[in-house]
Amino acid sequence: MSDPLLSIILRSYNEGWALRETLPAIRTQEYKSWELIVIDSGSTDGSVDLIRSVHPRHFIQIAPHEYNPARVMNQGMQLARSDYGIFLNADATPQGPNWLRPLATALLDPQTAAVFGRQMPRPDCQAVFACDYEQCFGPHRKSAQWDHFFSMVSSGVRKDIWAKRGFLEKFQYSEDDEYTRWCVAQGYRIVYCPESVAMHSHNYTPQQAYKRSFGEGRALAAVWSGEQNDFNWVRSVFLGWLNDARRDFWFCARQRRLTEWPHALRIRWHQRQGKLAGFKEGWSFYRQPNAEYACRTA
Repeated sequence: MSDPLLSIILRSYNEGWALRETLPAIRTQEYKSWELIVIDSGSTDGSVDLIRSVHPRHFIQIAPHEYNPARVMNQGMQLARSDYGIFLNADATPQGPNWLRPLATALLDPQTAAVFGRQMPRPDCQAVFACDYEQCFGPHRKSAQWDHFFSMVSSGVRKDIWAKRGFLEKFQYSEDDEYTRWCVAQGYRIVYCPESVAMHSHNYTPQQAYKRSFGEGRALAAVWSGEQNDFNWVRSVFLGWLNDARRDFWFCARQRRLTEWPHALRIRWHQRQGKLAGFKEGWSFYRQPNAEYACRTA
């Protein structure tokens, strides 16, 4: 039997430095039955020429201010000819020729709504963020014990299930988390494919770490099943930061990177404050009696 067609949906913005490796890595996959859809958010670093050189089936260009993750992913799925959408960030580089097949194989199960692959940090990844990758994707990953975890960076979704609702464009962060939570609530499975590996990481500044955590906290408020006061300064910031500090210390010690621990403390403090502030704003936005909350669509 021939392999079914896959639609690889690539999101990019000024990531030419990574596309020089990512695009060839896609083309050298052992799985050959795929089309490429690229949505670029106004790159000015030469990315456009790199993308055009591989002749994607669709190449959509939007202005930077028009970017909304959920809207872009929905657009990619609408353009897809395949029943299976494979999502890949431009700065996530597949490692080896077997990145694609594990994702495709898992999606063939009609009860599997979404799949995601393993991510390994880049060599220049700072310790605080490398620790997170170990927690989420390492051989003894803690994320397997969390109530829910998913990453869209290197992933796939079934189009028949996506067509029932799609990604909610009300979200600017964590739209993938919300969508896959909805899938689980409908009785579908989310599958982790550790054999599918992509290299991907970011070194955020303290301000960037705060902003990202703020957005994630805001989105979390929309799907939180507990009480509003579950998030408070003592528990969510101070005690959470102390726990982060302990974990980061032992990670840095094992990796012989203890000189990076003070930097980790600063990043975690900004993350913890950002998440609490975002959660409070999200609770007011999504959960107040008069708030219009699209996420309550069953």
